[in-house]
Amino acid sequence: MADEAHSLAVLIDFENLALGYERSGAPANSSGGRGRRLPKPTGDAGFEIRLVIERLVEKGKVIVKRAYADWGRFSKYREVMHDLGIQMMEIPERGMTGKNYADIQLAVDALDLCYAKEHIDTFVVVSGDSDFTPLVAKLKENGKAVIGVGMKDSTSDLLAANCDEFIYYEDIVAGSVASSVSATTIPEAKRPAIALLTESIQALQRENKDVMYSSMVKDTMKRKQPQFSESSYGYRSFSDLLQDAEKLGLITLRTDTRSGTWVVVGFAEKQ
Repeated sequence: MADEAHSLAVLIDFENLALGYERSGAPANSSGGRGRRLPKPTGDAGFEIRLVIERLVEKGKVIVKRAYADWGRFSKYREVMHDLGIQMMEIPERGMTGKNYADIQLAVDALDLCYAKEHIDTFVVVSGDSDFTPLVAKLKENGKAVIGVGMKDSTSDLLAANCDEFIYYEDIVAGSVASSVSATTIPEAKRPAIALLTESIQALQRENKDVMYSSMVKDTMKRKQPQFSESSYGYRSFSDLLQDAEKLGLITLRTDTRSGTWVVVGFAEKQ
């Protein structure tokens, strides 16, 4: 993928993910499957779609967010879906045909967006169902990048192999760790900004960004938290925030020779 921000359409086969999450609580079976007990979120709210969206905004601007399910069965997720701005596509369950209808509707919507919304260059299929493999191939045939997201135990190897990138939910959960920023060395009012900065640099490193311009870092922070403003934390400019983080021994900066702007080299090595 190019360095510029991408426009993403996220289409979620929610039933596949939710049921896969429930099955992940079972120990590995005797047939040698990859089943592992997945650490469940605090309070066991179920499948954490919020973590998935937070991971995906690191890749670009999410233009479309749709989730397909019989929401009468998954009513406990309605509030978080609403909070995340995910459009809940109602697919009433009608025996075996209900699930098939959800798959077909997701595929139809994906192709409709593919042909009608040229500015969307990346599609995210949140499912492990092998039935979506032809859809992935068609999207790629039309010049779109395709990212898959699914549970390890319930993801088809065929689907994962055909995507440009596949992210396992378990890896997203494992990566959502608390910031390593020392609370004792940072004024309390500035800790949220420093923590978000750290998370955003980690996100860019995951995306293999070798040169992290200050504008790129701030754009990532804004995608993760659109309400972010450095002035809310007592900084006159974003450069002041970066320099403060460097003074705290958290990151290393250098100046770009051509533009004169700050470039984040990476995290400072621990002494």
